[in-house]
Formats: sequence, C-alpha cells, structure tokens
Amino acid sequence: MNHRLIEGLCLPFFIVAFWFIGSGLELWNEFIIPSPQKTWQSAQFLLSEGILTSHVLVSLYRVFAGFLLAFFLAFPLGILTGMKPKVLGYLEPILELIRHIPPLATVPMLILWFGIGETPKLVIIILTTFFPIFLNTLNGVVHCDKKLLEVGQSFGFNSRDKFMKIILPASLPNILIGMRIGLGYSWRALMGAELIAASAGIGFMINEATHLSRPDIIIVGILTIGIIGTVSDHLFFRILHRFVPWKDEKEVQNGGG
Repeated sequence: MNHRLIEGLCLPFFIVAFWFIGSGLELWNEFIIPSPQKTWQSAQFLLSEGILTSHVLVSLYRVFAGFLLAFFLAFPLGILTGMKPKVLGYLEPILELIRHIPPLATVPMLILWFGIGETPKLVIIILTTFFPIFLNTLNGVVHCDKKLLEVGQSFGFNSRDKFMKIILPASLPNILIGMRIGLGYSWRALMGAELIAASAGIGFMINEATHLSRPDIIIVGILTIGIIGTVSDHLFFRILHRFVPWKDEKEVQNGGG
C-alpha cells in the first residue's frame, strides 16, 4: 500500500476509533451524535431502499450540468479577455460587481422568477463556478511566456497557430486548476441551494433529516458528499493528466510551475 495513502488514513482512523469508543462509553448523547453502528444501519437502509442513490443521482446531475454550463461560458470568455485586453476593460466593472455578490443571496429572487425547479440551482452553480474557471483561464493566457510567442512569430505562426500550439498548452495547467476549484465550488453551492429550496438531492435529504431529528441520516449525507467529492476530484486529475503529460499532478495542483 502507498506510504502516502497510509499517512492520509491515520487521522480518519483515529477519528472513527474515537467515535466508536466514545459511543460505547456513552460520552455523549446518542440523540446528538449517533453511534457508528446506527449510522451504518441507516446508510444500509437508505441504499437498500434506493433513497440515497436517487438523491445522489439528482445532485450529480445538477453539479455536472451546472459545472459544464459554467465552463462553456467562462473558458471562452477567459480566452477572449486574455488575448484582447480592451474587451476586459469593458467587462471588468460588471464582472467585479457580480463576483462580490454571494450566489446564495440571489436564491430568493431566483425562486421568485423560476420557482423551486432546476433552473435556480443551475444558475447558483454557474454563478459560483464561473469565476474560478474564468480567472484562472485569464491568468494562464495573460502570463503565457512571451518568448514562446516570439519564437512562434519567427516561425510564421498565424493567430490560430499561436493559440493552439503555444497559448492553450501553456495555459492548460491554470485552466485545470480553475476547473478543479470550480468543481468543488459547485458542490458547495448546490448544497446551499438544496438546503434552502429543493424537493430532491443530498442537500434536501439532509434538510429533511434535520426536521425529523435524524442526525444519523445527516451524517450519512455529509459523508456521502465528502466521498463523492474526493472520488470525482481524483478521477478529474486521472483523466485530465492525459492532456498535460508534461506536468505531474502536484505541479498542476500547485499552479502548473
């Protein structure tokens, strides 16, 4: 087993062990912190009945739909403003205004406009995910090595060649960082939206469990979010590493070096 993995599992192991021991010694009220056994039984029930799976699928759809919509808005705009600084001058004031508005603050207005369907949740995810992708894409384009562009110029590259062969490959690590951050933000935004206004999804399940005084189900929901987020983050880098073979995962995570 990987040494790094063993180190990473040490703290979770001690937390779970303390949870087992504390519950067994009744160091706390089980109504507030349910035992691992009760939590596991609740997870098994939710899975066997298909309740957890249905909520997870709804949340996954919302996260990835909102994330993809945000990417297809933020990525081209980041490229455009990076290559055409004058365009950024026109857009910067309104973008800065929107960036400083918490997306969840728009929930009441979005519900008023669109009801509690899928649209408000997707809009909140887009607003939350847009800026990490946009700003990192912009940063990657702006900080592209000018010497490489000069070399391209000497080889007679046109604008398209410069973008495809120099700017995009050089910016890709920054773009991946923005996508990774944006994917994480998508989950956070969705949970906030589902806790406020939803009829399905993990956030809705947690909120419903709160009203029913079921902390075991709340813990199941929280752990489910953490597990799915960790797995999706890992898969994200395993897949996208194929597109940046000249960078290892640590370099991409730390800014592309």
